[in-house]
Amino acid sequence: MGITKNTTYNYVNYLWDDKKAASIEGDEVELFLYRSNILGADLRITNYGGGNTSCKTIEKDPITNESVEVMWVKGSGGDIGTLTRSGIAALYTERLRNLKKVYRGIEFEDEMVSLFNHCMYDLDSKAPSIDTPLHGLLPFKHIDHLHPDAVIAIAAAKEGKKITKEIWGDSMGWVSWQRPGFDLGLQLEECLAENPGIRGIILESHGLFTWGETSYDCYINSLEVIEMASSYIEEKSNNNQHQFGGQKIESLASDKRIEQATTLAPILRSLCSSENRMIGHFTDDERVLDFINSNHLTKLAPLGTSCPDHFLRTKIKPLVLELEPDEDLSDPQKIVSLITTSFEHYREDYKKYYESCKHPNSPPMRDPNPVVIIYPGVGMFTFAKNKQTARVASEFYINAINVMRGAEVISEYTALPRQEAFNIEYWLLEEAKLQRLPAEKPLSRKIAIITGAAGGIGKAIADKLITEGANVIITDLQAEALTKISTSYKNDEAITVTCDVTDPQSIEKAYNEACLNFGGIDIIIHSAGLAISKPLEKTTISDWNLLQNVLVKGQFLMVKKGVEIIKKQNFGGDIINIASKNGLVAGPNNVGYGTAKAAQQHMSRLLAAELGKDKIRVNTVNPDGVIIGSKIWEGKWAEGRAKAHGIKVEDLPSHYAKRNLLNEIILPQDIANAVFAILAILTKSTGNTLNVDGGMPDAFVR
Repeated sequence: MGITKNTTYNYVNYLWDDKKAASIEGDEVELFLYRSNILGADLRITNYGGGNTSCKTIEKDPITNESVEVMWVKGSGGDIGTLTRSGIAALYTERLRNLKKVYRGIEFEDEMVSLFNHCMYDLDSKAPSIDTPLHGLLPFKHIDHLHPDAVIAIAAAKEGKKITKEIWGDSMGWVSWQRPGFDLGLQLEECLAENPGIRGIILESHGLFTWGETSYDCYINSLEVIEMASSYIEEKSNNNQHQFGGQKIESLASDKRIEQATTLAPILRSLCSSENRMIGHFTDDERVLDFINSNHLTKLAPLGTSCPDHFLRTKIKPLVLELEPDEDLSDPQKIVSLITTSFEHYREDYKKYYESCKHPNSPPMRDPNPVVIIYPGVGMFTFAKNKQTARVASEFYINAINVMRGAEVISEYTALPRQEAFNIEYWLLEEAKLQRLPAEKPLSRKIAIITGAAGGIGKAIADKLITEGANVIITDLQAEALTKISTSYKNDEAITVTCDVTDPQSIEKAYNEACLNFGGIDIIIHSAGLAISKPLEKTTISDWNLLQNVLVKGQFLMVKKGVEIIKKQNFGGDIINIASKNGLVAGPNNVGYGTAKAAQQHMSRLLAAELGKDKIRVNTVNPDGVIIGSKIWEGKWAEGRAKAHGIKVEDLPSHYAKRNLLNEIILPQDIANAVFAILAILTKSTGNTLNVDGGMPDAFVR
């Protein structure tokens, strides 16, 4: 196979950097990792967690000191786009190939996985994946196993084998569908023996194997094969003006799509969380709209996906909503009544699929709710245990759409038979992998919105909740401050939204972002605040109104809009208001601040009494003397309090520490810990006030 340095492609990204490669030349493992990362950077080549890559090198055996061949391959559960040394497995190639001597046949295939451990070269390796023998039984130094949309479209086409011959002649092999494992590795080996000199192999309904003598050769070979498949499909596509059978309905305008999705998301979240609470994702990508608005949606969607990596993340098929694109969604109860039956039918259908396909030793049935929900004319929702999983499911279903489009253009799309799909989904090895996943964090599957969170107490709360697994909408009035902290968080963890808590429209925008990005809201934390320290005669109407608007009106508006969304979801929620010791007992010169804080606390008691029937808990955290790291203490408030106590500003932390029973300086992190305790530990408490002040007897609640 001749390799030419072609750097221009129409359907894949050429990302090889000669300078970068030169800097690691001589280290084959690093070059293999580099190749893996740039392949994984193009979602048309393979999606997150999809596919695997490998290389083989000569190393010194630590026992015999002899030169041996070692294979370095992506380990179980990894992602080639972010692969590092810690994510690869290193095995003695010869030992791996010697497993053929003990292989007892396909019915005993699963037992081979445990034998991989006897082949380990690097004992600190990641656990080998089920695809390990597919790389080990082939002789090539560098191998890519990828899931390109264009190639899978050919692999999933009714006449895929014939089309493979048409595109590549005798230079590509074909292996009929077989579940990944040792037996598939043997079939790859057999295919190569029968077709010496081929540049790669297509796995029916699955993906692509390509290889090369060097990491660069392998990379170019992969790109060229994918480019040829893509070009073939696009040429056929240009002659077919009615993809997916042509358009059946028109999409709403972009702003209207977002409005519909935002309104509907909490209801969908509720319905698909009947067993486990889910986090959502929404997209109205043009590729999605082309598919969901087409005549062939009703034909193709029920067939399900073909590639195992696709349906493991998306379930075998989506749920298609029977709603008009411009449906009036203003009445949640009406919408629930319209679509509940669709969810019930989906769950029943999934149960029938499980019952008809299960084996005596199959794992128990998993959550029967849909992962992918299609709203024709609007877009696609995905729901999963966390934001990353929901987003990745969306990306994989877009891959599946691309596959269906390509297969339909060149032939006819074929999905995996239901039994084969079940055998993958409920594979005991897949179940074992799921059981090895770390336990979920205490606030996983929860969505929180926090006001005044660009710094001080609010930011400490945001950081704590994210650490404990929650998705967080970080809001603040100061857009510049939000911009500064935004890079500190991953998009799958948190988003930042400018919000003025005195403005109902601004609050609505923040909640819309919560619904659109994560599916709804579970936790409302009002931490936005300011402090004005003045005696009565110097307190102006402007001072009074500002304190009342931000602290009291802001709390009221945040709760009013948030509870509307929480009730749509119908699984309760939490409201925590950050008040102050001053709401119980105040120091001198703060009539406006102390009154507003007292109003916050009493509003919390009233709301707890009213919302308890809806399983919405309302509690208050009362800080005092949080000086270090607090935005409030950066300005005139600190000067005012120092003056009131007759001390210097720099002496405030020690002054406040000396006056509490524990003689402790209170930090923003202490308030964050109190919030977490209410959310994750004190789960049967409502209407309570939790003081975090080091112990102030005058402020004891009881």
